[in-house]
Amino acid sequence: MNDAAGSTRRAWLAAWGVHLYTASGAVLALLALEAIGRDAYAAAFAWMAVAMFIDCTDGTLARRARVKEVLPHFDGSKLDDMVDYLDYVLVPIVLLYRAGLLPGGLAGLIVAALPLLASAYGFCESEAKTLDHFFTGFPSYWNVVAFYLYVLGWPVWANTLVLVGLSVLVFVPVRYLYPSRTATARGVTYVGGALWGVSVFILLAQLPTPSRTLARLSLLFPAYYMALSLWLHWHAPPSPRRVPTHTGEVKR
Repeated sequence: MNDAAGSTRRAWLAAWGVHLYTASGAVLALLALEAIGRDAYAAAFAWMAVAMFIDCTDGTLARRARVKEVLPHFDGSKLDDMVDYLDYVLVPIVLLYRAGLLPGGLAGLIVAALPLLASAYGFCESEAKTLDHFFTGFPSYWNVVAFYLYVLGWPVWANTLVLVGLSVLVFVPVRYLYPSRTATARGVTYVGGALWGVSVFILLAQLPTPSRTLARLSLLFPAYYMALSLWLHWHAPPSPRRVPTHTGEVKR
């Protein structure tokens, strides 16, 4: 095998390896659901944390492996969205309902359905991720929401208000920070995100009796995230719109 052919094969294997890395998040969703079925919520959150780590790193790996160039026929973004819906939406909402953090019976099912429906629409919006690297509308971090509702031990009515309010915010066209790709205050975001990750790891290790003081302190980073997102939304130039690529034909 000559050098050119060997280089092409290595690039091909690297690109498929990155896609497999992304797809492994679906397996982690299965493991988390299995843990939820056993009421092993600490294990479920641990699997969700691993899935979040993969989601935070697969984009960088994909760009380094030039997956769009090497495998132009494979839509890695679609794969990423499918896995994200499982790990960031379905699994945490199932956990909230199973753990009794939402109302019981039909009322609880309705409340649980709201984030599922809102995020299903949100994921399909063409501007869900803008060309200048923002999320439009609340970016479906339901895993983080579920973690804090579980750790903080708020009453069911408060949890319900949080889910309903954030479900509405999915449709409000406010731009939210894309932590790994937004240049503004990137250093602060990275340091704050790292400290937040450490605090979450400690809280996970403390389950089922985590420190609520540490949990409240760790909320400083989500608060920073929201504040910076709102500042950028109002001060950054309008995001460029995507040019529609369809020709009016119905694809099957």
